[in-house]
Amino acid sequence: MADREPIRDFSGKIIAWQEYMSNGDIIVREFTGRVLGKYDKQHDVTRDFYGRIIAKGCVPGILIGRS
Repeated sequence: MADREPIRDFSGKIIAWQEYMSNGDIIVREFTGRVLGKYDKQHDVTRDFYGRIIAKGCVPGILIGRS
């Protein structure tokens, strides 16, 4: 089971979740559970839902609001 952490907006409402996998990857899900994308530690890139590289490095927060 992955560790799960909420991402909250300014008012405290949960808008997304980050799941920390044992291999170092981070999966970002919107509040409803739909996957927005992930950080791929092995390649050190952040990918969107379709697998496209959208950033170099660990920036999973950039996935929120892209859909």
